[in-house]
Amino acid sequence: MLKKDDLKDGNRSAESSIPSSSAAHGVMDSAAHLQDKLTALSLGQDSPVALLSPALGKETAPPVALDAFDMNDVDDPLAGFEAQRSGIKDISLKEQFLDPSESNVESLQTLLARRIREGSGETLFEIGIEEDGAPMNLTETEYQTALATVRTAAAAVGAEVAIMFEKNLGPTEKTSSTSTETATVALTPAAPAVEGETFKTAYLMIRKTPKSVEELLELRVAVVGNVDAGKSTLLGVLTKGVLDDGRGKARVNLFRHKHEIDSGRTSSVGMEILGFDAKSVPVPTMTHGRNAPWDEICGKAAKVLSFIDLAGHERYLKTTVFGMTGCAPDFVMLMIGSNAGIVGMTKEHLGLSLALGVPVLVVITKIDMCPTNVLENTVKQLTKILKSAGCRKIPMFVKSHEDVVVTAGNFVSDRICPIFQVSNVTGEGLDLLKNFLNVLPISQKYNKDEPVEYQITDTFSVPFVGTVVSGVVMNGIVHAGDQLYLGPDGNGAFQMVTVKSIQRKRLNVPLACAGQSASFGLKKIRRSTIRKGMVMLDKETTPVPRGCREFEAEILVLYHSTTIGHKYQAMLHCGAVRQTARVLAMDKPDQILRTGDRATVRFQFLQPAYLKVGARLIFREGRTKGIGKVSKIVA
Repeated sequence: MLKKDDLKDGNRSAESSIPSSSAAHGVMDSAAHLQDKLTALSLGQDSPVALLSPALGKETAPPVALDAFDMNDVDDPLAGFEAQRSGIKDISLKEQFLDPSESNVESLQTLLARRIREGSGETLFEIGIEEDGAPMNLTETEYQTALATVRTAAAAVGAEVAIMFEKNLGPTEKTSSTSTETATVALTPAAPAVEGETFKTAYLMIRKTPKSVEELLELRVAVVGNVDAGKSTLLGVLTKGVLDDGRGKARVNLFRHKHEIDSGRTSSVGMEILGFDAKSVPVPTMTHGRNAPWDEICGKAAKVLSFIDLAGHERYLKTTVFGMTGCAPDFVMLMIGSNAGIVGMTKEHLGLSLALGVPVLVVITKIDMCPTNVLENTVKQLTKILKSAGCRKIPMFVKSHEDVVVTAGNFVSDRICPIFQVSNVTGEGLDLLKNFLNVLPISQKYNKDEPVEYQITDTFSVPFVGTVVSGVVMNGIVHAGDQLYLGPDGNGAFQMVTVKSIQRKRLNVPLACAGQSASFGLKKIRRSTIRKGMVMLDKETTPVPRGCREFEAEILVLYHSTTIGHKYQAMLHCGAVRQTARVLAMDKPDQILRTGDRATVRFQFLQPAYLKVGARLIFREGRTKGIGKVSKIVA
């Protein structure tokens, strides 16, 4: 093994600094093996992905500078983290697990508090692997002791522990401690492949128990796919807890209009929720033979997934695009019927997800009624599209609970695309999908320290309450009683309004934080003066905000049958903004754009809208499609 003394003299020649021992060769082989694995996944050092793999056993995530939860259960667990660790830096995790002394438990408690904070309220933790990737080689007795120690430390920070997956590691040869080679894996409860002593390792989900509804973790998942792919049926099965009968029984409770029930096709943006408690158990959605109301589900849950059920028919594409842009989904669930394959709007919705930069997971449905050869062709077609130059995704077929945990840890990458195969009639594959949704990481793209920005996606007039708006808090924190700017109106001006009440998932709350979807009751304002696409901004915003009519954007034309020129009009989507825009000018000498062209284009809205530099936009008109980013606000 390489010693510290061997590396003291920085001026030594390369030849003299390489020892000839077999241990050194083992280290080099392990490093080469690790580099090959990373290269195979195309995840280099500059990739922002958080890696979590059984071979490495180590998580690397972007640090979060803010705490979305009250950590008063512990005496300032995060402020003195480095100071606490400095005195025990030579103690390994294994020693902390197996020696539950007061100092070791405090150190582990501080580590869990930091990991929970970085994960916005939850963390995926592994027992059996050190922080540097070395195996702990825990026997059954040691594993149970380590598990009990982790449970004690988690309880001290107000969190619960759930075992996501356990496995046995077979006996290994005595190698260098820096080696990342692992033994043959045999899944519990199967017997190990090699006779001899086995070692245990496990993945744990450690989730903070919310003290109130405002601490509830939330993920928004947009459900898209071609018509008749089974989107509403799958959501009915997931959220209502009953299997389908093959004739649309599960989807009826999700529809909002009579014509949807008659035709079986969604035409509006539907919302459904699925809750998991702090122990990762799904919250029951049926109580005493009736559907449990949202407030009852959220009262028992620690994490809630909000499903945005979007339309699959081409006729309702405008509604689907608005749901994808305005509702700010964290993930997209693309549904594909195994018997139909990739047809119709499937490629449109996949391209839309890629244009918006939202991670995609694929669910292949109806596998119970599909012939084997047809299913194989669908899978082959899907794999080819995902690996194509336009997608550049790495398809990962999830077939076990170990695949679920490893894939979920890597899913924040833009490259990974998990694929599930399920049946809503027999229930095959649904447990893996539910487990995956449970361990999905919380998005880190929102900042509650920034000035308030709230995008309005819908408006209501509620009896005895007044005007109510719903949407997503993009930045900051909104309290009941706050005064905010609302606009822009038809003249581009903003007016001051007061938020008199706030609801999350139909429960009254005192505040709403960045990243949360919420509804605000407004004082003394008519619903007719508010439209979708408006925003609410911090009253301290200076200068006073104004709506813009003209802006410049860097765009790419994905498809157009002829040419795009001056005064061309298209429907433009940017966040919650959805309205017609006209081309005024472009930086092309001939003032003409064709399929595949890139250019900086000046657009003009018919009505003022609120835009920010850097915002992604999509424009479309018939079969014409283009994507881009706002580069400059003109007027």
